Amino acid sequence: MKKTIIAALVTGMTVSVAQAATITEDEVLAVQQTWADGIVGIGQAYLDEGDYKAAASQHIRDLYAYEQGGVLFKPTLASEDQFRETFDQALSYFVGGDIAEDGGFAIKPWRQVRFGERQIVLNGETAFAMGNYYFTPADSDEETKVEYTFGYIKDDDGKLRINVHHSSLPFQQ
Repeated sequence: MKKTIIAALVTGMTVSVAQAATITEDEVLAVQQTWADGIVGIGQAYLDEGDYKAAASQHIRDLYAYEQGGVLFKPTLASEDQFRETFDQALSYFVGGDIAEDGGFAIKPWRQVRFGERQIVLNGETAFAMGNYYFTPADSDEETKVEYTFGYIKDDDGKLRINVHHSSLPFQQ
């Protein structure tokens, strides 16, 4: 955002802070696809005996707002340590590690992650998306349906970041 405003000052354009930070639906959809591809990529690195921890670290650095002021992260399969307030806690969830209940969600691994039905609310500098996403394991065709809510903000460079991530399995009677 700062670069946009500086560019506007240099070129003489008039750009408000709200205009510079406005989030679009296309940006939300692109970040969702990047997130899905990243989860699959972490699992593929694991299968290939590559550096899946580095892939997961990069995924978190690229997409989450831990460096921009914090993230509210409630992972799907977290029941004892339900909330992941730090980068290291998020990494543990995705690849296993510091938290005992973490088996490494992203290294299951998944062959496909797809976002299904969703609703998106755009609110200038923030956006929220809610819906279902589907995970297909590498060794099966059986999808697992998961409900999600994601919140988004832009960092100082205008890059969309996840600052709210809540996932849960659908209610079972």
